[in-house]
Amino acid sequence: MNAAIRFLAGSFRRTPFLRDVNELFDARLTFGEKLADRVAAVGGSWSFIIGFSLFLLAWAALNTLVLVRHAFDPFPFIFLNLMLSMLAALQAPVIMMSQNRQAAKDRLEARLDYETNLRSEAEIASLHEKIDTLLAALGERREAAE
Repeated sequence: MNAAIRFLAGSFRRTPFLRDVNELFDARLTFGEKLADRVAAVGGSWSFIIGFSLFLLAWAALNTLVLVRHAFDPFPFIFLNLMLSMLAALQAPVIMMSQNRQAAKDRLEARLDYETNLRSEAEIASLHEKIDTLLAALGERREAAE
């Protein structure tokens, strides 16, 4: 068992200790993936929800109150409904791509956490072995001194 602990401790000493998950993951992102993450960040924000709600209210007010006789999209707002459907059809897969990437990032972070825990466990076992060796040497010195 001591040989296995020494092997683990030695192999972990050769690997870099600090690895930032964000840097590791972001270094591999393509332009499309970065764009998808940005769309998901904007589309899932309160500022987007509030801004889009204001746009919808303005659209409805313009077509029902301002342009009463010559509305370009009269009530029931069929053109607006078409635009919203197309937006949802495009936005949903982009957000799902971003969520899948976030899940992959979480898996990478979990793997790095596992490696850190394994490295810590190996180091603690190595320290226990050293302390046991020191205590044994101290006990031999006391016996020799008596």
